[in-house]
Amino acid sequence: MTKTREAIVLDKQRMDPVLYRDAMSRYAGHVQLVTTALGNERRGVTITAACSVSDNPATILICLNNNNAKNDIFFKSGIFALNALGAHHQALADAFSGKTNLTNDERFAMGKFDTLVTGAPVLADALAAFDCRVTEIKRASTHNIIFGEVVAVHFDETMPALLYMNRDYHTL
Repeated sequence: MTKTREAIVLDKQRMDPVLYRDAMSRYAGHVQLVTTALGNERRGVTITAACSVSDNPATILICLNNNNAKNDIFFKSGIFALNALGAHHQALADAFSGKTNLTNDERFAMGKFDTLVTGAPVLADALAAFDCRVTEIKRASTHNIIFGEVVAVHFDETMPALLYMNRDYHTL
């Protein structure tokens, strides 16, 4: 079989990370902002790696890079909020993804943040926000999978969602 970028057969070899990322770039994901707080410190990260786990009890998971020391706050705080972003949040997504050189305070100043139950920052105009208490953290290679029990939700009017696919933003 001829090896192409579309069909590659692996013979007991590890998947090439670049090839894997190229294939995953074709996988559309809802752009989300995950936030946490510990004392006076806040952190937010733009992600697409999040999903529902269960509705009873209401549980979601997020995946965060464990090689970024700034993400340690997520592993220590015991709380997080998952904020689903709309098309009108593209600049906010860029800011929290690190594409800009804004400080943490400047990033949070771009949106209006409240709290619900846990104290994690919740984006006031998120399409949906899930306020969570961490129930489990599992290390998986370069990332940690953080499971959170949803203790409160907030959702706004139905607006176009912000998606990421083919290394660019799209709306739906």
